[in-house]
Amino acid sequence: MVRRFSPKHLVPRGLFARSVLLVVVPLVVLQIVVAVVFFEIHIDKVSERLAESIAGEVAALVDLYTRAEDDAGRAAALGLARHRLDLEPTFVPGATLAERTRVSFAGIVHHALSVELTERLGRPFRVDARNLPRDVAIAVQLDDGVLDVIVRRERLFSGTAYVTLMWMVATSVLLTGLAVHFIRKQVRPLRRLAAAAESFGMGRTDVELVPRGAREVRRAARAFLAMRERIQRQVSQRTQMLAGVSHDLRTPLTRMKLELALLARSEEVEALEAEVRAMERMVEEYLAFARGEETESPVPTDLALLVRDVADRATSAGRTIKVSCRGDLIVEVRADAMRRALDNLIDNALRHGARVAVAAARKAGAIEITVDDDGPGIPAAAREDAFKPFQRLDEARNMDKGGVGLGLTIARDAVRRHGGDIALLDSPLGGLRARVRLPV
Repeated sequence: MVRRFSPKHLVPRGLFARSVLLVVVPLVVLQIVVAVVFFEIHIDKVSERLAESIAGEVAALVDLYTRAEDDAGRAAALGLARHRLDLEPTFVPGATLAERTRVSFAGIVHHALSVELTERLGRPFRVDARNLPRDVAIAVQLDDGVLDVIVRRERLFSGTAYVTLMWMVATSVLLTGLAVHFIRKQVRPLRRLAAAAESFGMGRTDVELVPRGAREVRRAARAFLAMRERIQRQVSQRTQMLAGVSHDLRTPLTRMKLELALLARSEEVEALEAEVRAMERMVEEYLAFARGEETESPVPTDLALLVRDVADRATSAGRTIKVSCRGDLIVEVRADAMRRALDNLIDNALRHGARVAVAAARKAGAIEITVDDDGPGIPAAAREDAFKPFQRLDEARNMDKGGVGLGLTIARDAVRRHGGDIALLDSPLGGLRARVRLPV
C-alpha cells in the first residue's frame, strides 16, 4: 500500500520541536520579508543617489575639461576635481576606448552608475569595477583622448545595509537561542510527567515526580500524583480486604476437608471432596486475580530464561514444547507475575493442542512472546470475550477447562500492569496464537 504524501508529515511530532518551529518560522519569515523589502527599496534608492552624485561630478569635470581654452585651463579643471570633488582624473591624449580591455560589470550599484553616466555624459564611456580592489575606474572618450577618472569604491556603496543585515542576523540568532532555551525548560516538566505516567503504567511506583514548570504543568503533575496515590490506596485496601476474605474462606474449607477425611469412603464423600477442591481452586484463582502481585517490585529479568523455565516445568509430564528465544530479552518486570501469565498461556496451549511452540524476540521497540498450538482455536468474534473474568466459552475450545474462567484474565492483567498487552490471533500451527507484547 502506497502512503500518500501529506503536508502534516512535514510537521514534527514532538512538543519541543513544534514549539521551536512556531517561534523560529515566523521569526525567519519576518527577517526575510524585512531584508527583501529593505534591500529592494533602501539599497536601490541609496545606490541611485550615490551613482547620481558621482555621474554628476564626472559630467561636470568633462564639461570643464572640454571647455577649457588651453592646457592651463585643463590642468585647473583636473586640479579642481582632485581637491574639491574627491576624484582622481588623468587624461591620456590620443587614446581610444577600443584600445582598452573590455570589462564586464554587474550589480545594482554598477548598473545605476552606468544609467546615470549614459544620461549625463552623452559620450562613450566604460566602467571598470573589477580590476581595482578599492576603487572604480571610469573612462570617458573625448575628442583627443580618454579621460580616466578614479573614484573611491566606498563612495558608491552604503555600509548601512550590511551593518543592518549583520545586526538582523545576530539578533535573530540570539532570540532563537533564548527561545529554544526557554521552550526546553517548559517542555522538560512535561517529559518528566510523561515518563512518570509511563513508569506507573508499567507497574513502577517508586518514580519521583516534583511539580515544576508552568502553572498548568504543575497542576497536571499534582493531579497525576493525587491520582497515583488514590489508585495505590485503593489497591492496598482491596488487597487487605481480600486477605481477610482468604482467611475467612479457607478456615471452613479446611474444616470441611477434615470432616470428610473422617467419614467412611463412599462415592458421595469423594464427590464432596472434589467439590471442596474445586472451591479451593476457585478461591485461589480469584485471590490471585484480585491481588495482582501488588507486593512484588519490578527487577531486571532475562525473559529468555523465564520462558525456558516455564516451558521446562510445563513439559515435566512428558509433553514437548518447542522454544525459540532470540536477542537481548532483559527487561524490568515482576518476575512472579510474568511467570504466572506465561504459565496460564502455556497450560492452555498444552490442554488444547498436541503441538506447542513458544518464541520470544525483540520487535519494533518491544519484546514479543508468542505461544502457538494446533488446537481447535477460538473464533475471531469470541476472542475478546475469552479475557472476561469467569467467562467460559461454549465452543469446542474452552480456555479455562477445569478452571473458573480466570486464566486469561489473570494473564492479561499481569501483562497490562507492565504496560503491555495480550492478543489472540490465528496460529501458523493451525490453532490459536497468544501474543504478549512488553514495551522495552
